[in-house]
Amino acid sequence: MTVDINYLAVFLAAASSMAVGMIWYAPKVFGNTWKGLVGLTDRQMKKGALRAMAIAFVGSLLTAFILAHFIFLAHKFFGNNYMQDAVTTALWLWLGFAAVRFIVHDSFEARPTKLTLLNVANEFVTILVMAIVIGLFAPPVILQ
Repeated sequence: MTVDINYLAVFLAAASSMAVGMIWYAPKVFGNTWKGLVGLTDRQMKKGALRAMAIAFVGSLLTAFILAHFIFLAHKFFGNNYMQDAVTTALWLWLGFAAVRFIVHDSFEARPTKLTLLNVANEFVTILVMAIVIGLFAPPVILQ
């Protein structure tokens, strides 16, 4: 079986991830809380911002690409509406790989529970929005 990927959807999903992060971590949303919980100063954040943004975008591209693969495979298996399979797949992947890993990792580092919840919730929204974008742009083979 060939896995068909809509590369425009992957790029737009990666861009959506960046948009979600910019809103989520804006100072007036959760940015000041997050900054206080991780102990970063404005100076430290500005110093590494360009590198962090580049890494975040490459990571978002990879996440979107892999998510698109899993969505395609889930849709081929379940055969529901493509958007439904996209969202359902994203929820299970978030729960099994993002949420659980954050919680386990942060418990060993004794990170504040509030920080863990803030980051897990951000991953939930990010992956869900990425799935919606991918779901809106089904590969041509699905539309046939």
